[in-house]
Amino acid sequence: MALVTKEITGTVAGIDQHQLASLVSLIGDAGRIFVAGAGRSGLVLRMTAMRLMHLGYAVHVAGDTTTPAISAGDLLLVASGSGTTSGVVKAAETAATTGARIATFTTNKESPLAGLSDALVIIPAAQKTDHGSSVSRQYSGSLFEQALFLATEAVFQTLWDNTDEPAEQLWLRHANLE
Repeated sequence: MALVTKEITGTVAGIDQHQLASLVSLIGDAGRIFVAGAGRSGLVLRMTAMRLMHLGYAVHVAGDTTTPAISAGDLLLVASGSGTTSGVVKAAETAATTGARIATFTTNKESPLAGLSDALVIIPAAQKTDHGSSVSRQYSGSLFEQALFLATEAVFQTLWDNTDEPAEQLWLRHANLE
């Protein structure tokens, strides 16, 4: 527990707050928000989609059967530690051709995904193939995914703090078909 906590604390402290603020601004200006990620990063973005829905945003998960076409005025929120995950890069390329904005969480500021982004949040964690890294002793991208979760929760909290909605109002949007 001490190792994981120490690594998460150090990594999250290294996230540029101005980058997060730019992402918050894009979310606030978006008509609709779409999320796309693979593996565990994709799971974190599904949790993010849920939180944004609680705030009243129109949110869709790329690949779900009811997800509409993305278009100008929309925002695609993506995460890929390497910034090279093929399906995520393809989604960003598609979004770019429609005029949608793109916000990215990655470790790699030189990646194809970073190059497509209107807002970029660099998470200073090891990539999943960086075995034996001095950045993390955890397995295969765990630190990126953990920091991604905390960063997206901080984005949610910032957005919520900028409203006057009480938790009870958000709760009315919570799933009731569970």
